[in-house]
Amino acid sequence: SPKLQKITIKFVCKTCNVALWRITNQSSDWDSSWISRYAVDGLRNRCAHTITQSDPWWRVDLLNEYQVKKVAITNRDFPAGSQRINGAVIRVGNFPDDTYRNPICAVISTIPSGATSNFSCSGIEGRYVIVHIPGDLKTLTLCEVEVYGHLIGKSLLGTVIQSSTSADMFAEKAIDGNRGLQQLDIGCSSTLNQTNPWWRVDLAHIYKVSRVVVTNRNDCCTEQINGAEIRIGNSLENNGNNNPICAIIPAIPAGESFSYSCGGMEGRYVNLIIPGDMKTLTLCEVEVFGKGMLYLVLVLLHFYKIT
Repeated sequence: SPKLQKITIKFVCKTCNVALWRITNQSSDWDSSWISRYAVDGLRNRCAHTITQSDPWWRVDLLNEYQVKKVAITNRDFPAGSQRINGAVIRVGNFPDDTYRNPICAVISTIPSGATSNFSCSGIEGRYVIVHIPGDLKTLTLCEVEVYGHLIGKSLLGTVIQSSTSADMFAEKAIDGNRGLQQLDIGCSSTLNQTNPWWRVDLAHIYKVSRVVVTNRNDCCTEQINGAEIRIGNSLENNGNNNPICAIIPAIPAGESFSYSCGGMEGRYVNLIIPGDMKTLTLCEVEVFGKGMLYLVLVLLHFYKIT
């Protein structure tokens, strides 16, 4: 039978870029080669780029509220246009549709062509980081936006378990604090290819769960998450897989995070299960939010090659 493993969940990762492959948007796209997500793809040679317009902006949704310590901005390696970033404002807050309600972290005076500059935000709290340039006939180009900070919340004691284990990808490796978007081959959990694979966390107490955020792996096998069910409840009948369904995941693009509303469902156990034969449960992060608590389970999956 699966082995129970007791763990302590921690939220601190001082060197993690929490914006990497998060959800982004911008006021306009120069064209399809300059889309907003290119500012959080970890590559400094692909950039987000708006058209020339009034008050252009770019925004990343971190999906969780953070105390933001610093933001690093990489300017385009284009000497003739490097001055376009001058005067850009970095804001951190919780108001995605009202830019000016969010506190200012910093104002960018200049960044040399192709260079990266760090801006201290002194622990401003927020879910969204917004970069905008006030004024007319402005163009916003960002080749990378990195955000560093700490999740707002506390650690909890929990128990993790999964239906089977592939190689050394044990269940406790699902909470190592690394989303694994660049290092899939360390500290990961995965089931075998089997019938109805599942993974479960015991929150130790009953919570009203408002939402669950799932991040998919960023490699070969993104389709493995398709059809996964998120279940929440207090029963361990059928290993907890008979509890009510919060959501069914149709698909999540590589490396992206999707949020699923659970409407305050009550439960001690959160399961992810993929019904069917010859399935492998592949996750890159599971985050569970509830009233009065924040429970974070980071699931970093080992690179698993299907043969």
